[in-house]
Amino acid sequence: MMKTVWKQILHSLEKSLNPGLFTVWIKPLRGTVEGNRLILTAPNEFVANWVRDRLLQVIREAAAEVMGGDPKITIVASTEKVVKPTVTPNRKQFVDREVRSSHLGLPIVQAPRPIPVQNWRFSFDDFVVGSSNELACAASKSISDSAFNSDHLFLSSGPGLGKTHLLHSVGKQLCNSSCRKNLRVACLSSEDFATRMVLAIKARQVDQFKIQFREGIDVLLLEDVHFFQGKEKMQEELLCTLGALRERGCKVVLTSSFMPKEFSGVDDRLVSRFCSGFLAHIGRPDMETRRRIVLEKARKLQVDVPVEVSELLAERITTDIRQLESCLNNLVLKARLLNRAVTMNLAWEVLDNYAVHNSAPDFGHIIEFICKSYSLSEEELKSKSRKHQVVLARNTAFYLARKHTELSLKAIGEKLGRRHSTVFKGITKVEREISMQTPLGRQIEHTAHRLTP
Repeated sequence: MMKTVWKQILHSLEKSLNPGLFTVWIKPLRGTVEGNRLILTAPNEFVANWVRDRLLQVIREAAAEVMGGDPKITIVASTEKVVKPTVTPNRKQFVDREVRSSHLGLPIVQAPRPIPVQNWRFSFDDFVVGSSNELACAASKSISDSAFNSDHLFLSSGPGLGKTHLLHSVGKQLCNSSCRKNLRVACLSSEDFATRMVLAIKARQVDQFKIQFREGIDVLLLEDVHFFQGKEKMQEELLCTLGALRERGCKVVLTSSFMPKEFSGVDDRLVSRFCSGFLAHIGRPDMETRRRIVLEKARKLQVDVPVEVSELLAERITTDIRQLESCLNNLVLKARLLNRAVTMNLAWEVLDNYAVHNSAPDFGHIIEFICKSYSLSEEELKSKSRKHQVVLARNTAFYLARKHTELSLKAIGEKLGRRHSTVFKGITKVEREISMQTPLGRQIEHTAHRLTP
């Protein structure tokens, strides 16, 4: 019974966290339930401290859903002794077999196979092409073609506009079209790459880590490379990795919320490497593209959506495709639960839960909204105050301005008396909190959803 409770909590965490976080930090934990207490045993003190500092609240919420009440969470490190190998594998032995770090609870090094991707979430078949993403889609399709002039592609866009969709589509197409039986593809987030590097350092397996990423893969699909901002050692490792992959003629696709020229705190050599391939930006989709996205999603859900409903959703949700698809999913689910057809009235009911607007808010409206939401004056928002509430409000303003306007990072910074690098850091922090679905991230997301023109 107690094992079943922990399995249910694990299932809840797997749904709420991004796959990289779950695999690296949650999966290695062993859970024991004693009454109203959940005891989690981490493979070592490093993992235990990391989980306590960053994921405790998320675990507590998942445990409360399953166990009820307010469960007590205790995180301890395993006391089991680690039997270290008496012989360090040489390079040939490493390439010939898989080396695992059992005391860290996850495979840091996997050779010759790279980090596995069991199921590609997206494909080109269900990507709706419009004027805003036509170039990015064409470049993504072409990178699997040997006639393509560059083996490196850099995709940039705001959140929810299709970067991940195209990245996974590239991976799926390469695996399907390759003449090799076992094409070695590594698809992961930049944070996951950094985490694996840190754990490799802790386990004294840096050489194995380098071999894995520089020689053990044929394709690297790396998300959110702006994560490396300000992380000098990791930048150096990524630079060497990209250089090694290029020398071997490997394909690399990178994604980011920013174009390389907008980066701050990133080594010029790495920025140059990012720019050495083909650069493609994905803009906000126009009305017709959004409507076709609704209809394509409805087709996959096998539901009949009237034209006027597709137009309503496309008209009211304009800046985030994920939100648009989520709205349709909820509409279809509600119709099925109530055994009703998808109608305009039902669509209006569902739209009440989403940030809807006819046009993107301008910068002035965003600042007014932020000041009202955080109970601040515009002077306080522009001040040099480092109080938590002011910094949070300012970063949220940066994020919304980036999402809803065409202003550059420099222009956003100038309007709030900040440098371009400060705006970059603020947006990166907000996006990270939202992607990890931390309590703060959910708070910011809720605030952002209330923005109306």
